[in-house]
Amino acid sequence: MPQIPVKVQELTVGQLSARSGVAVSALHFYEAKGLISSRRTPGNQRRYSRDTLRRVAFVRASQRVGMPLAAIRDALAELPDGRTPTREDWARLSEKWRVELDERIRRLERLRDHLTDCIGCGCLSMTTCGLSNPDDTIGARLTGSRLAPEPGA
Repeated sequence: MPQIPVKVQELTVGQLSARSGVAVSALHFYEAKGLISSRRTPGNQRRYSRDTLRRVAFVRASQRVGMPLAAIRDALAELPDGRTPTREDWARLSEKWRVELDERIRRLERLRDHLTDCIGCGCLSMTTCGLSNPDDTIGARLTGSRLAPEPGA
């Protein structure tokens, strides 16, 4: 992993990519989505502050647990500008996601526990399907293979 001298306060996109392990194209995408920001030099080159490394790490970790980019952007907007976020900053942000992550875990466990019920079915049109029709929520009013809407949809 390339080392960046402490005196260097801004990183090029190539340095940020090499240090974070994230492709340059992904960094440009993160910037377009408002997850990270840069300033432009007089030659129109991007320069990122050193704390962007932690923000990129937070984005990657958040994506790994399935958080949508909009939620990640909202969380990052709460972080302080001009300083590297502290452990307490990250703890405050992650606590807000605990309920949502617990719900996702619950749904994934249910999926795991009922997955074998539908192997071989193909159409998921069983009367009570733990995957596409949990607790037969649509069976009382409709017939056939229909997917139950996601919670909050």
